Amino acid sequence: MNLDLSNTRELMLALLPESVLTGWAMVLLLVVAWRHKTAQDLRLAGWLTLVGLASTGAAVWWLWWNSTTAQGIVPMVAVDDFRYVADWVFLGAAALTVLFSFDYLEREQLLAPEYYLLIVFATLGMMLMAGGGDLIVIFLGLELMSVSVYVLAGLDRRSAKSAEAALKYFLLGAFASAFLLYGIALVYGATGTTNLTLIGVQVESLGLQSNLLLLLGLGLLLVGFGFKVAAVPFHMWAPDVYDGSPTPVTGYMATAVKAAAFVALGRVLVVAFSGAPAWHGIIVGLSVVTMIVGNLVALAQRSLKRMLAYSSVAHAGYILVAVSVDGALGSAAVLFYLVAYGLTSLAAFALLAAKGRGGESDVQIDDLAGLGITHPWLAFALAVCMLSLLGFPGTAGFIGKWYILAAAVGGGKGWLAALLVLTSVISAGYYLPVIMAMYMKSVPFAEAHAGMRMGKLGRLALALCIAGVLYFGIRPNQLLGLAQGSGATLTPAVMAPSPPPGN
Repeated sequence: MNLDLSNTRELMLALLPESVLTGWAMVLLLVVAWRHKTAQDLRLAGWLTLVGLASTGAAVWWLWWNSTTAQGIVPMVAVDDFRYVADWVFLGAAALTVLFSFDYLEREQLLAPEYYLLIVFATLGMMLMAGGGDLIVIFLGLELMSVSVYVLAGLDRRSAKSAEAALKYFLLGAFASAFLLYGIALVYGATGTTNLTLIGVQVESLGLQSNLLLLLGLGLLLVGFGFKVAAVPFHMWAPDVYDGSPTPVTGYMATAVKAAAFVALGRVLVVAFSGAPAWHGIIVGLSVVTMIVGNLVALAQRSLKRMLAYSSVAHAGYILVAVSVDGALGSAAVLFYLVAYGLTSLAAFALLAAKGRGGESDVQIDDLAGLGITHPWLAFALAVCMLSLLGFPGTAGFIGKWYILAAAVGGGKGWLAALLVLTSVISAGYYLPVIMAMYMKSVPFAEAHAGMRMGKLGRLALALCIAGVLYFGIRPNQLLGLAQGSGATLTPAVMAPSPPPGN
């Protein structure tokens, strides 16, 4: 199905998933305004959120199944498989977060149905970022996502750490948004447009590869995106914000928010700036320092939550290696790794939430001693998560890293692939102690893990995550094919089809 986006009706059809999710957000607003006091109200909002996410996923599937594309130059909204697969990643991460949150919110007495509404709005912002064909649309999506997540980070108003996390995230996020917006202004000044396709055409046709105004704008854009993906040196907010936020929110930030920023960054660089090679060196430099700093600092952490936070920084470095590879292979590697890392990280944070209380920031690695004896299935799930994050064969994390290595070597960056392997070896120094504590240390006292539990919906979501990590680690071909096909639809602007005569 080929859409003419200059036609309002067909433009609305291209925006069908976003429209469906917006409609459910309005329904949730009414329900939350009416019922917002009891645990039953909280569960009602959660179930409505799941229905909304599922129906939105069905709308995305319908567009994908009908091979929906757009005619000519994309004005504001991209219509391609890269967008559809990214939307599924966001919706899946949001749905799993909701499932993990049912029991957690009631246990922590966070009876705020607005929590689910904020997740819906944040996911809507992510979908706008993934489908944005214009820098303004991407910026609007980024702000919608960011404002929602700022509030989610400070949801626990009884916790000083949660308030601190929200304030830090808001202040530093505002600076990052300013950098991004100023970068958009400079790019507009150099090219006369904010449309990604037209920017790419202008860069090629006018020879702007070395234009100072364009390069300054590109640099500021990279600063803004670098903050959102928590790349070094723009990562300083991540450990404190992840540590202070409610743990399901932390998992959502570490997966979905990071995925949205990477998807938008990949689209901007490939479509608009493929003709300006200056960004390659910057991305390579960011990936190098992010992998090294993230892994070395994570080695010194004894708090499980802060260790996972710095681990998230290191994984941002791995994904930046794939981003540095211009082309379909790099885009496909980004998508596959986001799925593998998302499943693993969401499960790891959910297990941390089951272990701790009051934000879980005080859970130490040594507190897991003997967990394999008292809770063998939960210990097995956490062991699978640690091995997948490490990149152990038989897990989705291994296939994801292998795919990034293949992309880096294919793109002529063999030394960067070697550094990725070396830093992954370093990461064994903080992933394996978690497994050793669970299986090689005795229970410190009889009731050490008595309070560790997970609700039925949480166990279902955990089982889905672990099954996905193991399945894609053994039979990754379907997901690899989907990632390759969607990555191939993300093409530089100079390769985009011209508008038909008369339009």
